[in-house]
Amino acid sequence: MEVTKHDIATLSNDIVAGKFGKPSVSNARHMRKAASGLFNWAAEAGRDYVTASPCANLPKLDPEHPRTRVLSEDEIRTFWHGLDRDDLPWERKTRLALKFELVTMLRSRELLGARRDELFDLDGEHPRLDVPLKRVKKRRVVQQPLSDLAVEIIKEALASDDQQYVFESPVYESQPIHRKAMADALRGTKHETNKDKTKTAGLCELLGLKPFTPHDLRRTAATLAGDLGFDDAWIAKCLDHAASKKSEQIVPTVTGKVYNHSKRMKEKRAVLDGVAAELRRIVENVPTQAIEQAQSQLLAAQLSAYRGG
Repeated sequence: MEVTKHDIATLSNDIVAGKFGKPSVSNARHMRKAASGLFNWAAEAGRDYVTASPCANLPKLDPEHPRTRVLSEDEIRTFWHGLDRDDLPWERKTRLALKFELVTMLRSRELLGARRDELFDLDGEHPRLDVPLKRVKKRRVVQQPLSDLAVEIIKEALASDDQQYVFESPVYESQPIHRKAMADALRGTKHETNKDKTKTAGLCELLGLKPFTPHDLRRTAATLAGDLGFDDAWIAKCLDHAASKKSEQIVPTVTGKVYNHSKRMKEKRAVLDGVAAELRRIVENVPTQAIEQAQSQLLAAQLSAYRGG
């Protein structure tokens, strides 16, 4: 009850100014959101730990600069083949997870915890990964279709029949690799201040690539899909984003939240199969027939969607 608006605003300003580390508007925004959730809970009827939240009417934060890093075709080729090198210091499962994020558009948290029992029809026509709501940002189950390229990665990662996690930790048996493993592999650990921790160059440095993050792989895949001509609403579904517009028509929010629970699996599969074909073209010089096949699948899915199929 002693916490005031001034306290929250001061803490927010200190985070933006870098008094607790790297200056970050994003971290200040996350702090405000977390504090607001805490105080709203504390002020609910029946608790009354506080009379009102001190997080109201705070000064607006500066807008964050959107991240725009997208890998070029040359960078994708260098990255993909570089991950297959035997002389790299980073564990193979971590490198496969990086490939998987590029191929599936899933978030790192969603894919790193993938279990064998969440995989379906890997050898059939409609393979998919079901991500439980506890690992999803929006707290909803995500059914993600898997392209043939994604299935190849999974089958390599599942080294034994006893392995329960697709991307199992090399250190802790029967546990997934650490949530920061992919980011650490890209960035390296030279920046670590712990003198006892091994200082290892990151994949970006080792492969001569401009720095990027695992999330940039999602953006790169989405950009490839857009360049192939896929609808933004379909790409948004693959990213688990809420699309507010389709064909220049605004869709009421309630439609998506309450009435339309379709997973749009046909559209998502067409997009992800198209991205996989494009990645094969980039890294393997696949003939254009593969791209033409992906485009025909796109047209068929569009016709089916418009006809209500």
